[in-house]
Amino acid sequence: MEQIKLQTPVQIGRSRVEVSLRDSVVSLGSCFADNIGEKMAGLGFDILANPFGTLYNPVSVCNSAARLASGVPFTTRECVQMGAGSGRICSFSHHTTFSRPTAEEFLSVANRALEEASARWKASSKVIVTLGTAWCFEHIASGEIVSNCLKRDAKEFSRRRLSVSEVSALLGNMVTRFPDKSFIFTVSPIRHLKDGAHGNQLSKSVLLLAIEETTGRFPEKTDYFPAYEIFMDELRDYRFYAPDMVHPSAQAVDYIWSRFVGWAVPESESAEIEERRKKLAASIHRPLFGE
Repeated sequence: MEQIKLQTPVQIGRSRVEVSLRDSVVSLGSCFADNIGEKMAGLGFDILANPFGTLYNPVSVCNSAARLASGVPFTTRECVQMGAGSGRICSFSHHTTFSRPTAEEFLSVANRALEEASARWKASSKVIVTLGTAWCFEHIASGEIVSNCLKRDAKEFSRRRLSVSEVSALLGNMVTRFPDKSFIFTVSPIRHLKDGAHGNQLSKSVLLLAIEETTGRFPEKTDYFPAYEIFMDELRDYRFYAPDMVHPSAQAVDYIWSRFVGWAVPESESAEIEERRKKLAASIHRPLFGE
């Protein structure tokens, strides 16, 4: 009897850029970069994930890499008062979790984190970049493309979609600037539906085409992991979504992570990874009633 097919598997082979337990790794980008970073940290990888907070567009990702490389401290000039009546201080380069009641407190937290993260960036050999959207917000007064609008009035910003050539140039410049590092690019499976389903597809298409150009130019030190394709094809069922019907469920993240391990981690380390996974699972389990 012919076996019924219930999936359309995404064939991925092995990565040109391996990620070993012995590597120092940085993960930058969207929420999916945080998901991958958390999984890697749990298994004992030397991983730094989103030291400025979640990043969505390619400009912010590349700017963050440049800031990590330079290590130039943040100054009062970059302090911004958040909107929506919060009165807290943050910067257009940070997630709002960095915000503090005063500029002095914000700069203390931001620069302490930057100093540590900059040292880890300089020591890293592998970088995982997860792009979420080709749309970006430009602060009209300063001309800066921001990582976060900080809940300020929408009239302060203009919004546009980056072109394939712009994103390709950004990624190519980042790869060229850091010859000591290899890069894995991926596109977040999280959908950005404020522009509608078609608008989301156009945005993701820009990212996919730009990454294709970049990996084609630098095949020896870049590769692409198809997280987006795995989620959309292999996990084509709403049971793999979180309740918001946008983010992947925990089960989906686990599945994509397992595919990433099989693709990027050296086969010689598979047994060690599995042993660490078992120990992690055992440590999470909390016995009840003396079981």
